[in-house]
Amino acid sequence: MDEKFARLSGFMFAVLLFCQAAGSMDLKLNDKLALVTGSTAGIGYACARGLLREGARVIVNGRTQPAVDAAIAQLKTETGRTALGFAGDMSTAGAANKLFAAYPNVEILVNNVGSFQAKPFLETTDADWESLFQLNVMSGVRLSRLYLPGMKSRNWGRVIFISSESGLQIPVESIHYGMTKSAEISIARGLAELMAGTNVTVNSVLPGPTKSRALNTFVDRAVAQGANREELEKKFFTDFRPTSLIKRFAEPDEVASLVVYVASPLSSATTGAALRVDGGVVKSAF
Repeated sequence: MDEKFARLSGFMFAVLLFCQAAGSMDLKLNDKLALVTGSTAGIGYACARGLLREGARVIVNGRTQPAVDAAIAQLKTETGRTALGFAGDMSTAGAANKLFAAYPNVEILVNNVGSFQAKPFLETTDADWESLFQLNVMSGVRLSRLYLPGMKSRNWGRVIFISSESGLQIPVESIHYGMTKSAEISIARGLAELMAGTNVTVNSVLPGPTKSRALNTFVDRAVAQGANREELEKKFFTDFRPTSLIKRFAEPDEVASLVVYVASPLSSATTGAALRVDGGVVKSAF
């Protein structure tokens, strides 16, 4: 059997079994300590909520304390469980070090924090490239460097980079963003190789166009100015992501459901993989 097909078949079989029993399956995440960066909204928030619902202890991260406090309060309302919190700008080494000092025993690291900038390549500055690189890439590099030794010594851990289909199909409207997402895929694969022979897995998850806070803000603003919400979405997939098979924006929970599974002990044979939840945007079966 072709090696790529075998890997894909094994993973999809595991996901199928998971989905069939999702209502009753125990993901064995009780009391696992998880950190989700950039988790006050969007995909990060959905990941934090999903992990809490599965019994994990979750550290919520955002830039400001009010944002973190608001997310923790909302999560308490939605799950009945109280998350931990850390406010800090994860594009800086200082914040990463303070986070590690506050919570040194993280078992599940979801490197989610990131930013997008739509800007023509010829108009981008060095500062534009550096800003996205520090937040999207180096935040995950620093935290992985801090937490992987502990995971390795305990012989269990999960590191997940939230990359994007834009890491495979570089968007012409944001080449510097696509670069950061390609980098995350490469880093995740390299770290998985580094952890070979252990029970520490490293993977990247590649969402497609998803209803993030930034997207919702943009759409709401356009609607307020008279645009039609449904027509906006239709035009986006006609003009910018014509290869999408679902022809709609994904919900954050649709991404988070895969992330929570990959974070669990049940995903023990899945490592070094770039797992797509992109609505079929990437025009490849592998």
